[in-house]
Amino acid sequence: MMRTNQIRVLDRECDQDLFESVTEEEIIYLWRSIKGRGLSEDDAWQAVVTGIALDMAFAKTKSCNKFEH
Repeated sequence: MMRTNQIRVLDRECDQDLFESVTEEEIIYLWRSIKGRGLSEDDAWQAVVTGIALDMAFAKTKSCNKFEH
């Protein structure tokens, strides 16, 4: 029973830690950088959103799997 509770706590911590350090300014800087390379505003925003989604999807599997073993 205790093992299950520890895993739940670690899952919650991993979910919370993913983007705590990313600031709004960093996201805007990235968007402007991508836009400055020739993409439209909408395409640049889609690139940022896609990158964030991929980071979230794969960051949890990389950083949290080590706790599950």
